[in-house]
This record gives sequence, C-alpha cells and structure tokens, in this order.
Amino acid sequence: MPDSRSSPPNAAPAVFPRTCILLPTYNERDNVDPIIRAIFALVPDIHIMVIDDNSPDGTADVVCALSSEFSNLRLLSRPKKEGLGKAYLDGFGRILANGSFDAILTMDADFSHHPDYLPEILAQGASHDVVVGSRYTSGGGVEGWELWRRMLSGWANFYCRAITGMPLRDCTAGFIFLRTDMLRKLDLGGIRMSGYAFLMELKYALWRAGARFAEVPIVFRCRRSGESKISSHIIGEGVLAPWRLRLRGKF
Repeated sequence: MPDSRSSPPNAAPAVFPRTCILLPTYNERDNVDPIIRAIFALVPDIHIMVIDDNSPDGTADVVCALSSEFSNLRLLSRPKKEGLGKAYLDGFGRILANGSFDAILTMDADFSHHPDYLPEILAQGASHDVVVGSRYTSGGGVEGWELWRRMLSGWANFYCRAITGMPLRDCTAGFIFLRTDMLRKLDLGGIRMSGYAFLMELKYALWRAGARFAEVPIVFRCRRSGESKISSHIIGEGVLAPWRLRLRGKF
C-alpha cells in the first residue's frame, strides 16, 4: 500500500486572484524548464517570476527561451549571488511596486516543493493571509534525507518555536503563500537575514503583524538535479536567528 503522506492533496485547481510565484534560481538549468511546465500545467492562469542570481550554467537562457511560450513568465536577472533572502526581497519589491498582484507564492525550483500541492495551498489562501506548505504538520514529511539532516531540521523547528513563540510547526519552510496586503504592512528593508533564517524572520514579522496562518501538509523531497545550497554559514545564522527575533520583538 502506498504511503498516504507521499500523495499530494487531491484538490481541484484554483488560483487566488492575481498570484505570482517567485522561483529563486542559481545553477538550476536542468530543473527550471520542467518545474515551469509542471506549474503552468496545473494552474495555467498563474504568473511566475524566476529570480536568477547570474547562474553560470545558463539558467536565465532557458527561462528567456520559455518566455516566448508562456506569456505569464518573467525573468528577474540579478548581477550576483547574494542569498535567498536578498533574492526574495528583490522579487517582493518588484511585485509590490507593480501593484497588479494580490498574492505571492514562494517555492524552490528543484521539485523539493512539488507543484502538485499548489491547488490546496492556493485554495487555503482564500481565507488566510499566509499559507505554509508544512513538513511537520499532521500528514507532512520528508523523503530522501540523511539522518543528520532530518535531525537538524526537526531540531531547528522545535528550537525556533520554543524561543520565538510562533505557533507554526514548520518555521523554516520555504513553500509559502503570502497576501501582498500583509507584506505591505512589514518593514521589508529591516529584514536582513538570508537562507533559512530569512524564512524564519519573514514568518515572525508576519505573525507579529497579525497575519492569519494556515499550514498545508506536504512531503518535501530531495532535489531532482544539482547541488544543495545549504552551508555552514546558513546553519550558523539559523542558530542565532530565533534569539535575534525574540530580542527584537521584546524591545
């Protein structure tokens, strides 16, 4: 019998009005074409902005070629690699300045966040400000990780909840639906962390701003191709982040 956790929710495709998916990329040439096609196959009316940090493998060239096929696809080319946080903040700024979108959805470009979960996450966005694709809520999980990474991720989320008080099971998740009206309430210029710490800081700021949260169970799988971007710097920043957030909230 198949593991029920490995099957994405069986929800009818539904798009929250005017939603843009942000896909940050660095050396994702092998993944970016199939992930874009998979997203548009499920939710044809959605928009996608690929945020590429000058990938030397030609990721941006693949996106440019696809833009002639998909009218809702855009490329944001950045001059250098500066981390996940900077890439997302750049994308947030462009979307908010555009003023045409009601929501943003962040996800990885390597199929770790499978597009099959999009319909349920978008459906939950109709009644929530923030929807998190969660590995640690009931029904969620991870596949293909080494024991050390499972332990690190589980401990990091327990640690973050305990210190910050956030009522979320998955504080470091990167599969997130965000209403733009909530983002406008934040001081985005004050968000300075990167990597998983950025994802904690963003959720913490939204929680403090009064956002209504929901968590949708997902199974997070190892990337299909390429190398993981996790590093000792990212892990170290994540250790310090909850204390910085708690002190910031206190003072």
